Amino acid sequence: MDAERRGPDLGVLAGRLARALQEELFRRLAEQGHPDVRPRHGTVLAFLEPEGLRATELSARSGQHKQIVGTIVDELVELGYVRREPDPGDRRAKRVVPTGRGLDEIAKARAILASIEDRHRRALGDERFTVFRDALAEIARSQRDRDRGA
Repeated sequence: MDAERRGPDLGVLAGRLARALQEELFRRLAEQGHPDVRPRHGTVLAFLEPEGLRATELSARSGQHKQIVGTIVDELVELGYVRREPDPGDRRAKRVVPTGRGLDEIAKARAILASIEDRHRRALGDERFTVFRDALAEIARSQRDRDRGA
């Protein structure tokens, strides 16, 4: 089948989905009291645990370089979403810990994303949505592993 009849390629479709999800997520977060959070902040907030994590752990989870994570953490500290604390296991290290405002944003973001997912599950039906989600996760893993030389 030629590209014209097949439609947009996987990269275009994945990009459209990511942009549309981000647009809805960040619009709704703004409506719920978090107008200053931006998509790049998800590099930290989407992976942060309530007890905090080291920047190196955030970097590994998000797939971003430690320097990028550090810059985003600096922004989030300034906005009042996280703070840096000594790591109880290693006083030389710092943990990035969500503040009350950060915990509120994380909870709201997760609830918004769950509602978006539920909407699509209802539209497609449980079985089709599960197959779609599993296939998308498998493609993402396969692509990541290929990029890492696995």
